[in-house]
Amino acid sequence: MEFTAKLIADFLGGSVDGDPNVKVHTVAKIEEGFPGSLAFLANPKYIPYIYTTKASIVLVNNDFVPDQPVEATLVRVNNAYEAFASLLNLYAQSKQPKSGIEEPSFIHKSAQIGKDPYIGAFSYISEGAVLGNNVKVYPQVYIGPKVKVGDNTILYPGVVIYEECVIGSNCIIHSGAIIGADGFGFASSEETNYKKIPQIGNVIIEDYVEIGANATVDRATMGSTILRKGVKIDDHVHIAHNVEVGENTVMAAQTGVAGSTKIGKNCMFGGQVGVSPHVKIADGVKAGAQAGISGDIRKPGVIVLGSPANEIGKQRRSMAVYKNLPELMNKIHELEQVVEELRSKLNK
Repeated sequence: MEFTAKLIADFLGGSVDGDPNVKVHTVAKIEEGFPGSLAFLANPKYIPYIYTTKASIVLVNNDFVPDQPVEATLVRVNNAYEAFASLLNLYAQSKQPKSGIEEPSFIHKSAQIGKDPYIGAFSYISEGAVLGNNVKVYPQVYIGPKVKVGDNTILYPGVVIYEECVIGSNCIIHSGAIIGADGFGFASSEETNYKKIPQIGNVIIEDYVEIGANATVDRATMGSTILRKGVKIDDHVHIAHNVEVGENTVMAAQTGVAGSTKIGKNCMFGGQVGVSPHVKIADGVKAGAQAGISGDIRKPGVIVLGSPANEIGKQRRSMAVYKNLPELMNKIHELEQVVEELRSKLNK
C-alpha cells in the first residue's frame, strides 16, 4: 500500500512542508532512508541525518527548525516518536489477520472459545479453559486447565500458560514466555535437603499487558502474582511468586524481581535490574540498568542507580570518587610516608 504525505498528515493531525503528493510504501531509519520510505526524527542526535537522508517523508516535531535545506518532505506533528508508533500500528493492522482453527490442534470439549478465534496448529487448549472473542493462539501454545484469556489477546508460538491463570483483554504474550510456573519455594530440612513447598496460587495479568519472549511470571505460593493494567515487560524478565507490579510499569530485559515484592505504578526499570524479596517500591521510581534494589524505596518518583541502589545524585558522586580511587590511594600512601617521617623526627 502507498500513502501520500497529505494522507499521513491528515491521519496524524499534522501539517506538510514540501510535496503533499509524494508517496511512501514502507518505513526506514532516518540514516538508512531511501526513496519511497518514511522516517522520523525525534532524538536530537539524529538531526544531521535529516539533511542527507534519502527518505521521501520524515516525521518531525512542530518545533523543528532546519538550518539548511532538507530534500525530504516533512510532516510536522506534536510528537514525532508517538506519531511514528501510530503509523506502525496502522501498518500492522493492515496485514491480513489470522483466523480459523488449524489442524492438528487439540481443544477439550469443555473449553469455551469466543467469536472469531485463531487457533494455530499443534496448540493445546485444556479442560475448562475460557477464551474470549478474537483471541489469537499461534502454533504450539499450551493453555492449561481453567485458564481464562480475555478478548483480543495474542499468544505467540510456544507460549505456556499453567492451570487457573487469568490473562486479561488486549494483552500480547511473546514466544517462549511461561505464565504460572511454580514459584521458587523450598524449605530446608535437618538432612540439608530441600523440601518443595507446593505453589497453589495463580497468576493474574490485567488488560493491555505485554510480555516479552522467554519471560517468566511465577504462580503465587498462595493468592496471586499480579501484573496490573498496562504493564510491559521485556524479553528474559523474571517475576517471582506473589509479586505485584503496578499499572503501566515497564521493565527492560533480564530484570529479576524476587518474591513478594510490591512495585508501584508508572515505574521504569532498566536492563538487568535486580530486586530483593519482600521489598516495597513507590510509584514512579526509575531504576537504571544493573541497579540492585535491596530495600524499600518509599519516595515516589526517585531515580536510583548502582548496587546497592542509591539515589542518582549520591550515586554519581560516589562513582566520581570510585573512578579516582587509584589516585586517592597513592595520595594516602604519600601522606602515610610523611606522617612516618614526622613521627621519626619527633621520637629522636
